[in-house]
Amino acid sequence: MASLTEVSPMIGDDKAAHLSSSGKPPRDLSVMRHCNSTAWLIDSEGDERCGPEGENTTFQPVFRSGSWSDKGPKRSMEDEFICVDDLTEHIESSSSTGAFYGVFDGHGGIDAASFTKTNILKLVTQDKHFPSNTKKATRSAFVKTDHALADAPSLDKSSGTTALTALILDKTMLIANAGDSRAVLGKRGRAIELSKDHKPNCTSEKLRIEKLGGVIYDGYLNGQLSVARALGDWHIKGTKGSLCPLSCEPELEEIVLTEEDEFLIMGCDGLWDVMSSQCAVTMVRRELMQHNDPERCSQALVKEALQRNSCDNLTVVVVCFSKEPPPRIEIPKSHKRRSISAEGLDLLKGVLNDL
Repeated sequence: MASLTEVSPMIGDDKAAHLSSSGKPPRDLSVMRHCNSTAWLIDSEGDERCGPEGENTTFQPVFRSGSWSDKGPKRSMEDEFICVDDLTEHIESSSSTGAFYGVFDGHGGIDAASFTKTNILKLVTQDKHFPSNTKKATRSAFVKTDHALADAPSLDKSSGTTALTALILDKTMLIANAGDSRAVLGKRGRAIELSKDHKPNCTSEKLRIEKLGGVIYDGYLNGQLSVARALGDWHIKGTKGSLCPLSCEPELEEIVLTEEDEFLIMGCDGLWDVMSSQCAVTMVRRELMQHNDPERCSQALVKEALQRNSCDNLTVVVVCFSKEPPPRIEIPKSHKRRSISAEGLDLLKGVLNDL
């Protein structure tokens, strides 16, 4: 397995309801963090990933990403994110090009989120299944990260994090999610959710939790955690290899990008607690048409969430798939001829005569 990089331990509070303090100093972190980057993603000629027959195989995505974070009303910042617009230096084989993005919403301190941000990409790209089977490689990377959090002696075992990643090779985008962060695709103005929020009260998650002996108290898993899936949190999971209601297994969604796919929004639950997916897509599309800057779009979403009284840390990543702003959507005019009946015409004349 690839060597992993540990991060200095920190503490905080977010999704954990009952976590003991380790007495470690708070993180020296500015209120806001942001970055902006640009890279080309050119589809390799003749690649079989170009999509179903009949699609425009000449479509070549251009990747431009921007991000913005704010600690909001919380005492400390426990979110992390990663934006890699060009995977060339991370891939040993030069036959594939791609990009990688991630949002990690920490709780019980920053340890798990920072460790995951630092290590998960190398665990994906150095997995034996990469790049031939990205689903297996990604799934394996999530599990290895989770286990490494249990083994790292300098990290707080009560720290945990949700993990949402987007891996893009050529035109194929794989979304992996464990937790309640969300990935939303902007498709010609429509919001397409590519991940599911893993809340304990979600029907499928509730059934899985109860089957494994877990309980849900007031929306919290075992009365402690407001998410049903997360990396870390080994004070809840116990020992490695044991069945636990708190799962690190990601749910995967894979799509082939087309010209209609304009941008991707990745955000922690601090955004989605106060804003619908469609509202976010509408905002980003309008912003891009004005200034075409994904970083300013991310900032606008964070600012709007704060104005709507979000009570959590906020982190947003916006990834554009074209160097041009989204086109204006034209509503086609109706070519149908409309007529009025003789009876209706007489009625209209009567009304007009009475005026």
